Amino acid sequence: MLSGVATSQTTAPSPILNNQINLGEIFSEQALNVQTVTDGVTASTTAQANGVSIGVANADASATSNQTNQGAVYAHGVVGIAADGGATTTVNTTAAGNSGTIGAASGTISAFGVQVNNAGVTARGQIEAGDAQAKDVSVSTLAMGNTQGVSLDNGAAGLRLSQSNTANTLADGGAHVGAVTGSISVSATTAGNNINISGANQSASRLITDQANTADVTQASKFTAYGSSYLSATTATATGNTLSVSNEGPLTDLTSNQWNTSYVRGQAEATSYQFGGAQTNAYAVGNASQVVNLGSELALNNTQTNDGGGVEAIATFGGQDGYDATTAATAMGNAVSGTVCSRCNGRMTVNNNQVNNADVGATTTTNSYSTGRQVTGVSTAVGNNAGFYVRSPSGN
Repeated sequence: MLSGVATSQTTAPSPILNNQINLGEIFSEQALNVQTVTDGVTASTTAQANGVSIGVANADASATSNQTNQGAVYAHGVVGIAADGGATTTVNTTAAGNSGTIGAASGTISAFGVQVNNAGVTARGQIEAGDAQAKDVSVSTLAMGNTQGVSLDNGAAGLRLSQSNTANTLADGGAHVGAVTGSISVSATTAGNNINISGANQSASRLITDQANTADVTQASKFTAYGSSYLSATTATATGNTLSVSNEGPLTDLTSNQWNTSYVRGQAEATSYQFGGAQTNAYAVGNASQVVNLGSELALNNTQTNDGGGVEAIATFGGQDGYDATTAATAMGNAVSGTVCSRCNGRMTVNNNQVNNADVGATTTTNSYSTGRQVTGVSTAVGNNAGFYVRSPSGN
């Protein structure tokens, strides 16, 4: 799944050309069934149509990458426990249409990357242990139409990244456990398009990103049920387009364009007959952009348009006897934040344009049927949300 790696010192930038087209169905399925274990259970299930990794160390490179997926991608991981899951239980399920990584360590990279996904991407991860017990449990389910990562370490980058997703993405599943004696975290995350850029050790970058998600549905959903649980968290996060930039260095110059017409749904539902601390969180947003530069200069030109199908977040919890329960649902059409470091004599220049032309709704339902200590519900719906800050890294 990896190609196009440049790591040697050269006098001129190394040219890299990557072209990938997938036309066939990609699927990965796993069923792991146990009676009793002492240390724990681990199940990892991954399906990916196209993948590329491009990197330089003490060198320079110029790269062009084109990835196109036309085949359905499906990953399904199921863990069944009959009696005892032991100390730790981990279930990771990942599905992606196109995936790419770009890296530069003490070097410079310029790149033009295009990712196009035109086929459905589905990830399902679950635990079936209704008559069993487990201590610490983690269930993570991830579905991405297109995902691109960039990592800089004392590096410099000039990048133009373009992503288009036209097909449904779904992260689904959950957990059914008789007794959880430790902590359990069950999460679903999905995005039509995702870009994550990080820079450390005095890195700098100039970036242009274009993301369009025109699928019918973009959905993350998790359903959990416990006989008893000490600490539990059920989380669903669905985003049409998401961009995250975090840099430590002199300059981050970003022009970002995001367009979403998909119906975006985040749904988290949990029940526990007896509970200690229970959290249920659902998050849904059409377009999300978060940019942080712990350095002297941030230039941000942000354009977000959310239209079409609407955005909906649904969070539900029900319990009989317990202590603390928190249920939260957050839905936004467009969200952007920009932060620059005040201790670095930071300066920020922002041009922000947001348009939401779709329904946005958030719903929470919390039922504590008998005894409880504290029950909290939070429901938030916002059309356009923006925040820009010049402050210290601690936030003070």
